[in-house]
Amino acid sequence: MIQLVVAMLLAALAPQSREVILTTTTSTRDAGLLDTLIPVFERRSGYHVTVIAVGSGQALELGRRGDADVVLAHAPEAERVLTDSGYFVNRRLVMHNDFLIVGPPGDPAGLRGMNDAVAALRRLSERAQPFVSRGDQSGTHKMEQKLWRLAKIQTPGVGSWYIEAGQGMGATLQIADEKHAYTISDRATYFAWRDKLQLVPMVQGDTLLYNVYHVLELNPRNAPRINVAGGKAFADFLVAPATQALIADFGKAKFGQSLFIPDAGKPDRW
Repeated sequence: MIQLVVAMLLAALAPQSREVILTTTTSTRDAGLLDTLIPVFERRSGYHVTVIAVGSGQALELGRRGDADVVLAHAPEAERVLTDSGYFVNRRLVMHNDFLIVGPPGDPAGLRGMNDAVAALRRLSERAQPFVSRGDQSGTHKMEQKLWRLAKIQTPGVGSWYIEAGQGMGATLQIADEKHAYTISDRATYFAWRDKLQLVPMVQGDTLLYNVYHVLELNPRNAPRINVAGGKAFADFLVAPATQALIADFGKAKFGQSLFIPDAGKPDRW
């Protein structure tokens, strides 16, 4: 406790930068949400935000190492482990959407209209239809791995019908489109890219496909060089009512539906 108090006092006394480093999942960037929110935050706060968009696993690791000031992620299990271990001091619910299994219009695996994601992956495996995985330990990749485990299927090695992209969500969608393959995408990124793709939604509506985002503030005891005030300012901004209203409106004008559902202040079972 004394060490934590000392670290917080040192952080408070140190000159605070006007630069805030945000590590976040590629889905928030690829969907265009950050392009809407960050200019508002910068204008109101005077901070400048540098975005490092990577898979959630890497975003959390950068935060754990103190190479970020605040983290926005969608990998609840990994987030809880790091928070319980003391690397993050505040983890707040921001929003959610859902995942989709998308695929080529011809649907050679016969998935269209299914609402059971586990059964869909079993069918993909049985029919050996090409599937592109993020393969990057992102929140999307962790969701995919969970579904394979529930299906009791060990994915084959790279070079067969299972392809690892090792890239962000937008790039993974492009690869799947080029290869006439299936993939798992968050709804927001798919809709943002939909007009550039032939891929169409095949499986949706399964409660397992729920996709939740939290903002996490770093523990200054573990990362004394971070911008504590700037990270907290951005985290507070994400859960503020005015920002939650912006999140609720995002996507409506272009797609006729919200691409993210605001959740700040709601009970959090994640």
